Amino acid sequence: MIDSAIIFDVDGVLLELTHAEEELFFQPFAKHCDATKLSRDWNSYRIRNDEDIVAELVERLGLASQEKHNIRDEYLALLEKKLNAKALAAAPIAGAQQILQALTGRAALGIATANYFRAAQLRLQHVGLWNAVSAHAFGADGGGHKRAILARALTTIPYPKSRIVFVGDNVSDVEAGHGNGVHFIGFSLNPERRKTLAAAGAIHISADHQQTHQIIASLLWA
Repeated sequence: MIDSAIIFDVDGVLLELTHAEEELFFQPFAKHCDATKLSRDWNSYRIRNDEDIVAELVERLGLASQEKHNIRDEYLALLEKKLNAKALAAAPIAGAQQILQALTGRAALGIATANYFRAAQLRLQHVGLWNAVSAHAFGADGGGHKRAILARALTTIPYPKSRIVFVGDNVSDVEAGHGNGVHFIGFSLNPERRKTLAAAGAIHISADHQQTHQIIASLLWA
């Protein structure tokens, strides 16, 4: 019987965010400004969330509020078109498919991502990872910091927070996990990023998804 859940961040945990994907996000702004000058440092924005970043840039550029919806829709259409045409490729993190396969049927699985929901869906579908996490999938839609996105995901999960694990790769993910009272695993292939996660308060740190699986097992099934 399933009595626990694991929620994953997407970028840096299940998928690599490629340079081409990053550039595509800013492409709809090219008709309004020199999009090459827009910051690619996600942490430089007030809220690290696709919806809020677009809203912030629309505000900065002095555009009508409605334009944030047009920019979102254009970005999602471009993303779908390029993925379908194989002009763009989502890239899974090593071991992502294996850990989802190993956990399917043993725990409820989901995502809490700062991507637009549809963008996360398209990218995960592209590499065959969507079905495993679709039952509890939440994205940037609705706005807010990662803590708020994770909180929305948790409303769909009927298990005690002591039976829930969140896996993320950013300081905002550490805050989200701790702020929502669930177990948190800081994951990164990058050793410097792992040090940053530990310094931010992550108790459990993973360098690969075999280790992630081991930590999950120790937290939920030991």
